[in-house]
Order: sequence, then structure tokens, then C-alpha cells
Amino acid sequence: MKKLSFKNSLLLISALVAFSLIASMGFGVVELGHKAVWQCITQTCEKSIYETILWEIRFPRVLLGFIAGFGLAIAGALMQNVTRNPLADPYLFGIVSGAGLGATLTQFLPTTVQVITLPIASFLGSLLAVGIILIVIYQNNWRRIEHLLLAGVAVSFLLSSLTSFILYSGEAFSTNRVIFWLMGSLARANSTALLWISPVIIVATIIAILLGRQLDALLLSDDSARTLGIKVEKLRIITLILCAAITAVIVSYCGGIGFIGLMIPHMVRPFVGITSSKLFIAAGLVGGCFLVWVDVIARTALGGQEIPIGVITSAMGSLFFLALLRKM
Repeated sequence: MKKLSFKNSLLLISALVAFSLIASMGFGVVELGHKAVWQCITQTCEKSIYETILWEIRFPRVLLGFIAGFGLAIAGALMQNVTRNPLADPYLFGIVSGAGLGATLTQFLPTTVQVITLPIASFLGSLLAVGIILIVIYQNNWRRIEHLLLAGVAVSFLLSSLTSFILYSGEAFSTNRVIFWLMGSLARANSTALLWISPVIIVATIIAILLGRQLDALLLSDDSARTLGIKVEKLRIITLILCAAITAVIVSYCGGIGFIGLMIPHMVRPFVGITSSKLFIAAGLVGGCFLVWVDVIARTALGGQEIPIGVITSAMGSLFFLALLRKM
């Protein structure tokens, strides 16, 4: 079978994005029907309540899901390329656990200051995880880059245990609310969340694409990259900070959503190749669509009860992880 060019692949993915954003708004507790959704988009809504449901409730949620999936997929592709490890993922790397720890600490602050402190605390928690990992690898002089993943798993367990202890020591109502949030949900979708997440994802994506050629050289080996004048250690630190920023701001408002960064890059590589800049764009778009439809399942599978998104992605990701290990 003839392989599609990147341009054709991008056109197909763009069509998938448009379809996903429009079609997903038709699903929910209140069934509107896709004809009513299309009428609201192209003309005016048949009923005023439809306009409220679509534009004030569902559209922000769908858009947040797409942006979060976009960011997590790019973070995963970045980590896999910079570590040359196909199993690398922000969830397994401890970054999600670090962001979750920072976000958990802010839940016990007054609600009025959480809007500002939540993303900042999540970012600092992510940097804590990255910092611990870098210290471990630095002591080894970066000789065994595969130790990054092992250190990440250890840090993930460490920070998760601290989060669990804080929740155990906290007030019951707040603890239950935080536990559900940590499982991952788009229920907090609003303009504030979009205003915080969107700029970070856009800037991080642009930087990642600009670093694409250097990351391509790093895929060969550290020595090959150094012969081309690339500062390998500096590039890795910048990339990990980018992943920390992306993951932190998403965890701040969406909770812990795992394994998207692991699965999506592997799904798109056969179609767009391993070139970093192309991979980031394709993985981001497919990751956004993926999370949008996972959220549809979370909202509709049990009728009026919502399933945490992280539960679904973790179940799918674990099976994918095992399949990937078997293939390797």
C-alpha cells in the first residue's frame, strides 16, 4: 500500500478534527441530536435552551478536551524523542504526580486565590519531579539515558505517596473532591481554564517545532548530535521543562489524565514518520480528537453519572503499554 504524504495525512487529520469538534457536542445528558447542533452552528438554535447547552456548557468542555489532549500528546512525543525511549510518557515520568501534588496542596487554600495558585503550584510540583530526576541522571553524567524512565517511575511513586498522605490527613469532604479531580475530568471547563491552558500549549508547541531539527539529530545518538554542535544536556533540560509546563497547566484544570502521551505518538508515526516537527503536529491533533471522544464516553456511558477520564485512559493505556512491551 502506498504511504500517504504528510500533506494528505494532515488533511485527513484536519477533517477528523472538524468532525470530532462538531459531532461530540451532540452527546450528553440532554440529547440534542446532531441536526440541532448543526443548525445552531450554521444558523440559529431552534430553542434558546439549546444555545445555552451548546455554547456555555458543551463547547468549552469540548474545546478544553481538545487542547488538553493536544498538549499531552505533544508532551509524550517530546519525551519519547528526547530520551529515545518509546515508553516515555509524562504520566510514567513523574511529571503528572508532581503536578498533582502541587495542585492538591492548593485545594486547601481559600477558593478566591486558587485561580492564581493552582497552575503555579502545579508547575512547581512538576519542576520538583523533573529536578529530582535530573539530579539522579546528572550524578550518572547522563551515561545511561534509559535511567530517566526508571527514575521517573520512582519519583512518580514517591510524589503520589505524598499526595495520598496529604489527602488522608485532610478534611473528608475536601479529600473526596480532590480524589475525584485527580482521576481526571473536564467538568471544570470554563473561560478561565481555557485562558490559562491555551497560551501555554501554543507557546510550548511553537518552541517544540523550532527545536525539531535538534531533536531529530538527537534521535541518532548523543555523540552524533554533539558533532553537529548541539548542546545535548541543555536541550534535554529545556525539553523536560517544556513537558513540565504543558503537563502542569493541564493537570491544574483537568486532573491526572494518563497514557495519552504514550499511545498517540505511536499511533501516528506509521503515517507521518519520525521527523519531530511533523510528529508533533500530527500527534497533537490526533491526541485532541482522542480525548474529545474519551470525554464523550465518560459523559454518556453510565447515563447521568460521569466516569473520570483518567480511569478510561489508564485502562486503555495499560493495555497499550503491555502490547508495546510484547512487540518490543
